[in-house]
Amino acid sequence: QVQLVESGGGLVQPGGSLRLSCAVSGSIFSIYNMGWYRQAPGKQRELVAVITTGGSANYADSVKGRFTISRDNAKNTVYLQMNSLKPEDTAVYYCNANKKWLDYWGQGTQVTVSS
Repeated sequence: QVQLVESGGGLVQPGGSLRLSCAVSGSIFSIYNMGWYRQAPGKQRELVAVITTGGSANYADSVKGRFTISRDNAKNTVYLQMNSLKPEDTAVYYCNANKKWLDYWGQGTQVTVSS
């Protein structure tokens, strides 16, 4: 059974930083494209960033230049470094592992950006 466990969320002031982690167990981590999504209250879930098995990364326009996704295949973990956080980044952040028809989600971690 594949499990994804996010951590690192919390309350941060505007302009601050957080690093989210997502640990994957129960499968071979390196075969999956990994992504971070977020869902704010009353809004649809949206893609934040994705990193392929080869290490190529893509970002939503709203986070380009502020967020960085990375992966450590030895630790079965994907990270999201979030800098220069804004109130509009407030959301539940979800980790996703995807390969063709295989699609797994974590339980989410809350990120709140507020003064």
